[in-house]
Amino acid sequence: MAEDTTTIGLDLERARQSLAAQPFSALLGARITAYGDGGATLELDVRAELEQQHGFLHGGVLSYAADNALTFAAGTALGPAIVTGGFSIQYLRPARGRLLRARAEVVHAGRRQAVCRCDLMVTDGDGTETLCAVAQGTVMALNGQAPK
Repeated sequence: MAEDTTTIGLDLERARQSLAAQPFSALLGARITAYGDGGATLELDVRAELEQQHGFLHGGVLSYAADNALTFAAGTALGPAIVTGGFSIQYLRPARGRLLRARAEVVHAGRRQAVCRCDLMVTDGDGTETLCAVAQGTVMALNGQAPK
């Protein structure tokens, strides 16, 4: 990582509680498996209702995972009162597997915003990870406003 990004405001358990409070994340069955030191990892099990018509994981699910992983990673540097300012995602290959893992890290953090990157991988039945997309985004602090 390019900058010192000690965890501010949340630990792994509180990050999990924050994710669980998002109804859409609960619907998808997403979970935080790592949080702190400038990074976060979000995982979700691949299932048929998350696939598109060709049997690949839907791009919207990949975008969701990237957005949340980027934001949680930024939270380690900016604290919990943050929102995504924007992100871009590049789909590299169709995502087919049993598990989606979005691993994000802070590239640079200032007082009011953080730039993060995320690798999205699918894991097959024998544990082989395949990179299927990459994302980069900017996350902004809410300027002292408490999230609702």
